[in-house]
Amino acid sequence: MKTAVWAISLLCVWQAQAGDTKSWDPKSAAAYLDGRMNWWETWPSAARDHGTFCVSCHTSLPYALARPALRSALAEHGPSADERTFVDNIAKRVSLWQEVEPFYSDAKNGAPKSAESRGTEAVLNALVLARYQAPEAADALRNMWALQLKVGEKRGSWTWLNFHNEPWEADDSAFCGASLAGIAAGWAPESSRKSAGNKENIAMLAEYLQREQETQSTLNRSVALWASGNLPQLLKPEQRAAIGAEIAAKQREDGGWSESSLVMKDWKRRDGTPMDAESDG
Repeated sequence: MKTAVWAISLLCVWQAQAGDTKSWDPKSAAAYLDGRMNWWETWPSAARDHGTFCVSCHTSLPYALARPALRSALAEHGPSADERTFVDNIAKRVSLWQEVEPFYSDAKNGAPKSAESRGTEAVLNALVLARYQAPEAADALRNMWALQLKVGEKRGSWTWLNFHNEPWEADDSAFCGASLAGIAAGWAPESSRKSAGNKENIAMLAEYLQREQETQSTLNRSVALWASGNLPQLLKPEQRAAIGAEIAAKQREDGGWSESSLVMKDWKRRDGTPMDAESDG
């Protein structure tokens, strides 16, 4: 389900932006995404304290990125019922930020899961609420910047969940998470981006991304490239050009890309089977 949600979500974004509604069915795509979101919202394992549910990189995030892109194609006047439930859930956790428990805790999952959970959630909350231009986005962004690491080798990034699950909960996922924070910051109002405090935060983020990007997977680098769309200062011009060239060079003869060519070379499937080299969207 996780891969399907990501694939369909990104396809929806691209086709909606391209204005292509003849070769695909946006209504069915919306129904599928809403159905999967509804399942997640009511899944017992996703339930958290204060009547909220977990926000995930692999299911909730692609939904938030894609579902609003279908609005014009479906002549919708506002979010669907499942979107409203999703956004309201995040807004509630932001309003209760000092009271809600982390998604995972040191007591139940071992250190440093509490800190990892808070850092990851802060970024995802800001990204989703900024995407929906929700009133609570300003508070979510403040929470996000407050947890940005200010010292050490990972200065400029966030403490990120690591369950050794590629690509969003692994050793190298902090770079992807920092890039997502850059997307959230880029979607914030211009006044927010230009405030003195946030300019300093963005500068630290840029230092981190520029310093670390060369050793990252193509997949992670592509997210940083995306973030630099609204905040060009996050990457140097030559870095943006190099990432774009790297992505283009990995295009296959059939016009597609294979995920296995976009990830780190040492990634392995848990069952030991080889990575698929065919185009897989």
